[in-house]
Amino acid sequence: MCYCACRATVKNYRKPDAGSHLDASCDDQQVQQQKIIENLTLAIFLVNEQLCLTYLNPAAEELLSTGRKNALYHPLTDFMRDIDGEFISHVQQSVRTGHPVTEREVCVQLSGGKEITINCSITPMSAKGEKVECLLEVARVDRLLRIAREEHLLSEAQATQNMLRGLAHEIKNPLGGLRGAAQLLASELAEPGLREYTDVIISEADRLRKLIDRMFGPKVVPIKQELNIHDVLEHIRYLASVEASGGITLSTDYDPSIPLIRADRDLLVQAVLNIVRNAACAAQPNGEVTLKTRVLHQFTLGDICHRLVLQVSIVDDGPGIKEELKSQIFFPLVSGTAQGTGLGLPIAQHLINLHGGLIEFDSRPGLTEFCVLLPLHGADDFNGIKSGL
Repeated sequence: MCYCACRATVKNYRKPDAGSHLDASCDDQQVQQQKIIENLTLAIFLVNEQLCLTYLNPAAEELLSTGRKNALYHPLTDFMRDIDGEFISHVQQSVRTGHPVTEREVCVQLSGGKEITINCSITPMSAKGEKVECLLEVARVDRLLRIAREEHLLSEAQATQNMLRGLAHEIKNPLGGLRGAAQLLASELAEPGLREYTDVIISEADRLRKLIDRMFGPKVVPIKQELNIHDVLEHIRYLASVEASGGITLSTDYDPSIPLIRADRDLLVQAVLNIVRNAACAAQPNGEVTLKTRVLHQFTLGDICHRLVLQVSIVDDGPGIKEELKSQIFFPLVSGTAQGTGLGLPIAQHLINLHGGLIEFDSRPGLTEFCVLLPLHGADDFNGIKSGL
């Protein structure tokens, strides 16, 4: 329903008076109006001159995560606060001046601390002799913004994949030269003990070539098997703890109810390990990196809505990603450190894309969180499935 129609419906709607003698058609009209308001997906609020809530529809209750009885006649600011804008002051101004205001992509904080992005139309409403009330029509745009961002990430990932395939080709050429040189050297060595070293060079060159083929070949197909995600993460945590320096703490916050997933263990380890290594490097001296798992319900990845999605979060307390790098962080050869190659995150994104998933991030000083999102296929019996720990 458009804003104008919604505004008219709310303005005309009044709860039926038990003592009134309205005719049947008027009663039917009021019932119809009530049904329209109650079934809107748009969150509708009415506030008085003191910004106390006088009405909210079910969509508004869901937005605030509270019931109507708990919200009525309490200030709007008890449930919704500004973060970096002047949303509340604009509501006050609209009540005071009688002028409507429209706000786009406003970031607000709910009473539980959750931050959301909204579009809001603010319209003063009053009849002659009545106190001023203000109608707020609030639509969450987080999901739309996230879908647009994911589509952009997927297009970036495709371009990155093409570039990495070219880079892989350039890497395989010198590997072939190294392997050939090692074979020639082995044929010239009379002492068997020295050939052990050339055997190592040959075997490692073969291993790297196979790894590159698996990661960047023209038809890379993950070899999926049932995995316990927490076993995989504990293996990654062990590897990262061996490499970590400066007293970094690697902690966990796992959801034990997560079922087994189907994924390629080697590719999954490589992807998540790249992110954990970056987090350990970014963490403050004696800082902390946390591995966290959760399940998201009815979550959209790209243009596909999945009933269940696994979220693996890697959180560090470092200085955060520089603003100028945020839009390029998944591009090859873009790094925030002088020692970085700029390949870890693009490779991780590519490997997770192969599983139908995506990597997202949010970063500010003191808190950077990378989220690996993977669809949980075949998890219809999620409740009661054997613990993932």
